[in-house]
Amino acid sequence: MPAEVSRESGRRVFLSAEWRDLVMLNYEVEPPLLRSHLPPGTELDSFDGRTYVSLVGFRFLRTKISGRLAIPFHRNFDEVNLRFYVRRVEAGEPRRGVVFIREIVPRATIALVARSAYGENYISLPMRHEVNLSAAGGSAFYAWRVNGDWCAMEAKVSGTASPVREGSVEQFITEHYWGYTKRRGGGSLEYRVEHEPWRVWTSREAGFKGNTDTLYGRDLTAIMRRPPDSAFVAQGSSVLVLAAKKIASR
Repeated sequence: MPAEVSRESGRRVFLSAEWRDLVMLNYEVEPPLLRSHLPPGTELDSFDGRTYVSLVGFRFLRTKISGRLAIPFHRNFDEVNLRFYVRRVEAGEPRRGVVFIREIVPRATIALVARSAYGENYISLPMRHEVNLSAAGGSAFYAWRVNGDWCAMEAKVSGTASPVREGSVEQFITEHYWGYTKRRGGGSLEYRVEHEPWRVWTSREAGFKGNTDTLYGRDLTAIMRRPPDSAFVAQGSSVLVLAAKKIASR
């Protein structure tokens, strides 16, 4: 069965899915804390001179490999990731991307496929969620168990979800359409993620609790225990994750 090809870019699709009910907790950090995680060929991106990490929990739905093949019992699952933001210029084109420090899913097969295809830092842990969102708002909660203890993130929202405002921190966080990972043998992998702009609810009642020292290190865990500098819930959309390619280090 031939792989699907993106109509927008003409590139081969590695994965198609829906990302829904995204809780996004965003924390300002000092740049030196992230530089050891930078893939070669990229540099840190910032918003108004501020560097951010984001703890993101969401629902992965209707997942298909190559845009066509659905794997039984692996179509719908939760994911929680910790990510930060980078940029790269290719042939004069600025590319704004995401680097994942750690990605958590509930099934070992999913983690294995992602590690093999992209070299991403996926692990499998027990997870659960509670999502109660409607046109009037509501709440979304994601939890994962580390060393026998549950960690959790949650955001409560009200009112109607709106398009992100041009030039806002919400636009900065949600509209990075490239992914980058370090290759074990040196250099980096680059891939594109295609989705429509998301509608979001801004949250003033959101946060994280738990001990994730073994996942993210003490410094990043300590930052995440404070109230987020911004928080919102995105409705999400259908997404295409395109095939990765190697990029040269500069």
